[in-house]
Amino acid sequence: MNTNIQLNKLKAMADELKKFMLIYKFGLDEMNTKIGILKEEFQMIHDYNPIEHTSSRLKSPESILGKIVRKNMEPSLPAIKESMRDIAGIRITCSFRSDIYRIKEMLCNQQDIELVECKDYIENPKKNGYQSLHLIVKVPVFMSDRVEKVYVEIQIRTIAMDFWASLEHKIYYKYDNAVPERLTVELKEAALAASELDRKMEALHQEVRELKSHDEDKMMELHLEKNHFNIPRKLLEMVSNDIEEK
Repeated sequence: MNTNIQLNKLKAMADELKKFMLIYKFGLDEMNTKIGILKEEFQMIHDYNPIEHTSSRLKSPESILGKIVRKNMEPSLPAIKESMRDIAGIRITCSFRSDIYRIKEMLCNQQDIELVECKDYIENPKKNGYQSLHLIVKVPVFMSDRVEKVYVEIQIRTIAMDFWASLEHKIYYKYDNAVPERLTVELKEAALAASELDRKMEALHQEVRELKSHDEDKMMELHLEKNHFNIPRKLLEMVSNDIEEK
């Protein structure tokens, strides 16, 4: 009898966890849709795409349970929902540092997105050299019988920052977090090199934009000069023809 009760409890808990995770999946879908719309709109208006790549992930139930044990959290769904704000995560990779803050501004200007927390590891890198902009936002999920607001973690970084973070993660995983000091020093130096690369690429990008803008202005001036006298003549011809017809 007790075995049956336990099995029923576990089944009920598993069903609740599935529903719980489904809401976070919908939250990710909502954010990915918003990012996709902003990406296409920016491309159309500015003829430029600030987003190179996006990826998203949901924590597995095993990962959630492991974090509950490590953090000594209350093992209830309401407690998990409020305390664990990285169940749903999105990473946005950009070409340039200025794009990072532009994307943050565009997302936070969405009326139904609530910015809960912002950690700027670009202006204030971690000791190991890690750089990225971390946002915690709340996004509404419209269910059939209610509206749920869920936390989504958004990381925004450049290609160079992302490459460094990926390499650092692989190294720490290989050494089971016991990385030799020589490698930690080299990783820090690599982070500084990546930051300098971002700075140079940003400067080149700005220079190209200014040259392009200057060339477009010159083309417009030449076009106006070429057609300066043609426009009045055409207008006069139209007026003259209208008078003759009358």
